[in-house]
Amino acid sequence: MNYAESVQYLYSLGNEVLTAKLGLDRISALLEALDHPHRACRWIHVAGTNGKGSTSAMIEAGLRAAGVRTGLYISPHLVEPTERIQIAGRQVSQEQFVQAFERVHQTAQGMLAGGALDMHPTYFETVTAMAFVTFAAEKVDTAVLEVGLGGRLDATNVVTPELCAITPIDYDHQVFLGDTIEQIAAEKAGILKPGVPAVFAEQRPEAEGVLRAHAQGPYTLSRDWAITELAIDARGSRFRLRGVPVTCPLAGEHQVENARVAAIALTELGVSPDGIAATRWPGRLERVSEQPEIIIDGAHNPAGVRALVAYIRRFYSGRRIWLVYGALRDKAVAEMASMLFPLADRLILTAPANARAMAPEDISAPDARVTHSIAEAIPLLSEAGPDDAIFITGSLYLAGEARALLVK
Repeated sequence: MNYAESVQYLYSLGNEVLTAKLGLDRISALLEALDHPHRACRWIHVAGTNGKGSTSAMIEAGLRAAGVRTGLYISPHLVEPTERIQIAGRQVSQEQFVQAFERVHQTAQGMLAGGALDMHPTYFETVTAMAFVTFAAEKVDTAVLEVGLGGRLDATNVVTPELCAITPIDYDHQVFLGDTIEQIAAEKAGILKPGVPAVFAEQRPEAEGVLRAHAQGPYTLSRDWAITELAIDARGSRFRLRGVPVTCPLAGEHQVENARVAAIALTELGVSPDGIAATRWPGRLERVSEQPEIIIDGAHNPAGVRALVAYIRRFYSGRRIWLVYGALRDKAVAEMASMLFPLADRLILTAPANARAMAPEDISAPDARVTHSIAEAIPLLSEAGPDDAIFITGSLYLAGEARALLVK
C-alpha cells in the first residue's frame, strides 16, 4: 500500500472513539507477535482529561534538549496521521508510516487467519502498535506516550514506564469512563504501576483522593512544588519552581499547571526543565495571524472551553471578538456554547468535516451566521478589522482543518 491507501484503510476501521474496544488482550497478543517492540525503549506515560498532550510535548522537548533521542506518541492528529508518531521532534515521514502500517497490518491479518485475534485491531490499537514498531526500529531511547482514552484499558497501557504523569481530570467520554469524577479518575489511575514514580497535577479533591488510593509507587503532588515569580502574558508564562526558572511558550493560564507537571517530571528524571521553552503544540491557542489576530484552539470539552474563556477575558477584554465555532454532536455543545457565545461580538457557526459533526443549524445562536465548512467560514473573516481577535474553536478536527488552510 502507499500512504493514502494505508490511511484510508485505517479510517475504514471506524472512528477511533466510537469503535473503541477497550481492553489489553488484543494489543498484547499483537505486540507478542511483533516481538515485543514496546520493550525496546524507556517510556514516560501521561494520562488525564485536559493537558495530557501539551504536558507530553513539554516533557519530550525537555528530554530532547538534554540530548536524549526521543519519541512522542500523541492523539488525535490535526491534519495528517503522521503527526501521531514523532521522533526527535519531527513527525515520521509517509514512508516510515507506511512501513510500520504494513508490518502491523500484515501481522494482524496473519493472526486473524490463524484464529489468534477476534477482530482486526482498531484504528487506535493499530496506530499504537505502529508507534511501538517505529520507535524500536529508530532506536529511540525514551518515548513519551500520551494515553488515548482513559488509561486502565487503553492500548498504550501495555508499557512499564519510568514515570507516570496524570494531568487535571474532568468530565469527558463518560460513556466509556463513568459518570462521576471518581470513576473517571479510577480509569486514569489505571496507568499507575508498582514501584513506578508518578506526578499528579493539581486535581479536584475527589480525583486526588482516588489517585492517592491507587498509587502503587512514590508520587509527587504538583502543589507541593510552589510556583513563585509567575508572569503570564498572551504568549505564554514564566515562573520559578523551587528556585529553578521555567519558561512555557504555550499560551493560557491553564498551561502553567501543565508546565509545572512537566518540569517536575523532568526533574524526577534528572533532566533540566530548560527545554520546555522550545515546546511546540499546534492547534491549542495557536496564533496563526497577527492582523487581525487569528487564534486556533481545539477546545472540545467543558474544561477546555473554561480555559479558553478565561484566556479571552484576561487578554482580550475590550477587543472585538469573532468566534468561529463547530463541534461534534456527541459533545456537551449546549454547555460549552453557554460559556463561549456571550463573549462573541461576531459569531460564525460551521461544522468540521466529520460524520459526527453537529449541524450548525442545530446549535442555538439566533444572531449567528451559518456556514457548512471551515473553507466557507474563513472568507467571512475578511470583514474583521485589524484590531479584532478571531478564535476558531469547538473541535480538534475543526482546528486541524483551519490550520491546514491558514498555516503555510
